[in-house]
Amino acid sequence: MYGDSETIRRILTETGDTWAVVGLSSNRRRAAYGVADVLQRFGKRIVPVHPKAETVHGEKGYASLADIPFAVDVVDVFVNSDLAGPIAYEAVAVGAKAVWFQLDVIDEAAYERTRAAGLDMVMDRCPAIEIPRLG
Repeated sequence: MYGDSETIRRILTETGDTWAVVGLSSNRRRAAYGVADVLQRFGKRIVPVHPKAETVHGEKGYASLADIPFAVDVVDVFVNSDLAGPIAYEAVAVGAKAVWFQLDVIDEAAYERTRAAGLDMVMDRCPAIEIPRLG
């Protein structure tokens, strides 16, 4: 298990409300689109991160984490597992407090390195499933 219930609760309730959603585009059929909508409904500010840098759910998009001109608290990753590790390391570099890898996004080396850098991390879970469970 890559994210115990206490870590999940802490990220969702204490870590901060600015979530960079990597892989979020205006494609309504993609999971990232629906999850970002849920995060917004629960009071999170979402920041779309996608090469197209599209505005999504009313929020300006950026091509990369490094392009975001303000601090982000959580980096939520919607990319294939083989691309996720570098994004986790970039999250560390930009000063994020936590990294969240979505369902089926698994990179054990990235998990270990991100945790060793002092960030909370959850892997192979979905905040849109977890946040309503908090009550």
